[in-house]
Amino acid sequence: MNEIMAIWAEWIRPSAGLPTVQWSILLAIAAACGHLLQRYTGLPKVVGYSAVGALAGLAGFSGTAWPLQGISLFLLELGISVVLFEAGGRIPLRWFRYNPMVLMQSLAESALAFAAAYWVLRWFEVPAAVAEPLALVAMVASPAVLTRVVMDTHASGPVTERAIVLSTLSTLYALTLGSAKAGLMDRPLHQLSDTVYPVAVVLGISVVVGAVLALALRSALRVMSPTSENTSMLLLALIAAGTALAAHFGGSAPLAALLGGMLLKQLNPRPWTWPRQLGTAASILIMLMFVLVSTVAAQADWSKSVAGLVATLVLARALAKIVGVALANPGSGASWRQALWTGCAMAPMSSIALLLVSQFVLASPSLGRMIARIALPTILLMEVLGAVVATYALYRAGESSKPLEPLGSATGDRRES
Repeated sequence: MNEIMAIWAEWIRPSAGLPTVQWSILLAIAAACGHLLQRYTGLPKVVGYSAVGALAGLAGFSGTAWPLQGISLFLLELGISVVLFEAGGRIPLRWFRYNPMVLMQSLAESALAFAAAYWVLRWFEVPAAVAEPLALVAMVASPAVLTRVVMDTHASGPVTERAIVLSTLSTLYALTLGSAKAGLMDRPLHQLSDTVYPVAVVLGISVVVGAVLALALRSALRVMSPTSENTSMLLLALIAAGTALAAHFGGSAPLAALLGGMLLKQLNPRPWTWPRQLGTAASILIMLMFVLVSTVAAQADWSKSVAGLVATLVLARALAKIVGVALANPGSGASWRQALWTGCAMAPMSSIALLLVSQFVLASPSLGRMIARIALPTILLMEVLGAVVATYALYRAGESSKPLEPLGSATGDRRES
């Protein structure tokens, strides 16, 4: 692929640069493949997006550098921020007051996922300095993949809502602890405050940025219609500004967007849907995010020794999340069957995990290289396989309004549109 790009570069000189042409073509192919995959297999479109990105990465596509920096990092953070803002806006904090066991399920599955991943890595003789960041990455479930699966399967119900909430909360924990951990790598820790202070800084700055974002949007919604095109542009512009500022001041841009969505839900409790214009723009950005993640992850150093470790890590993480949800299930208002499928629906890993790994690599190139060697294949596997598992879980829970079968007919096309 690099040779083909070199030939093109000799006679194609687009105004925006050759990488822009490459990415435009790649995204067009991904959009077509995602649609065709869903039409003829019934699988969610995100599987097609990820597959195209993975094939491009394996073929040597050099459209982005690793670790992520500059515009590619900003686009990834912006895509994550858009998804997490929407996910945060779906979490009513009053729910935890009336049903605290849901919060206990979140804490249990995240803690068990961390512990299981750390134990597996140490069993494979991975150094503790590498195992701990990887265990933080293993905590994350992907709200981005899960929300796309829900959208494509038209799923709704208690398992769907609980899986989105639990995956969003696990993201909150991992972003807070992971961003702080990145700032502590290669630094000696002498006392407890050396660990607590960075966590407080990341969380504090993210809360401030998120609160400003929520208040600005709350003020805008007092005078602007939620369905207005101008409201769409204002919302996306403010999220982009918050994304750029939060990381600059030492916070976490996705965490700030998540907290902003949660705060806006409390300030403006009336249900409101995103305008159609923002939905289209966000869909393009999210598709770019999935393709970017799989393209980067596919360029990892693959080996048989890493494959066995990755397979064991994925299995341990999946079991830990299922057991964690089940342990706190009594009194949560869900049946044991619903708890099982909720744990399965939290299998996907994607952009947030890649963002954390990129932060670790930038913070410590020596340790980061060892972390990425294990994390990138895991992320690629669970972006694709996790989406399939989540689709099957929602189908088995009886919450998908689409059958798990090909939609290759005119009727299926009309339903999709």
